[in-house]
Amino acid sequence: MRSNVIETVLGAVVLVVAAFFLYFAYTTANVRAVSGYALQARFASTGGLTAGNDVRISGVKVGSVTKAYLDPKTYQAVIEMQIDNTVQLPTDTSAGIASESLLGGKFLNLQPGGEDEMLKPGGRIQYTQSAVNLEDLLGRFIFSAGGSGGNKGGDAGQQQNQGQPASPSPGQQPAPKADPSKGLLNGGGK
Repeated sequence: MRSNVIETVLGAVVLVVAAFFLYFAYTTANVRAVSGYALQARFASTGGLTAGNDVRISGVKVGSVTKAYLDPKTYQAVIEMQIDNTVQLPTDTSAGIASESLLGGKFLNLQPGGEDEMLKPGGRIQYTQSAVNLEDLLGRFIFSAGGSGGNKGGDAGQQQNQGQPASPSPGQQPAPKADPSKGLLNGGGK
């Protein structure tokens, strides 16, 4: 009977410590929803931005994304957000979707403008920039580095005669033509 009491007390201590860690993580992580006024922004692509993501100015959380949906008429992604009442944004504020890291995690980054007039509750941010797709950027980089005639370095500043065979330099013999019937290993390639 004595061991059951010790196990029960030890289990209760573990539960209290776990509850304390959850409370500490919740209060320090600033994951609470921001109450304030609503704004809207439209994007060509959200890149994974969803409800609950942060809205930040200069890296400081000033709001939360509350809703993301597709406008059936324009086929644009509509992002609705709540901005803290203490933060007033000019009408020429711009919004961009940014990544927290290479592993993911998106947030809405706001850049306040210089106008004297402020956005009203329910207003719309006119200047937006969609998320940058890292896969597309990497694909473009890989294909641009490997394309354009195999020009990978050294002669990047020289002009190439596109569609015309290269002429040998003075005093140099032209290269023999390849015979495709011999294959690459038997002199059929370059």
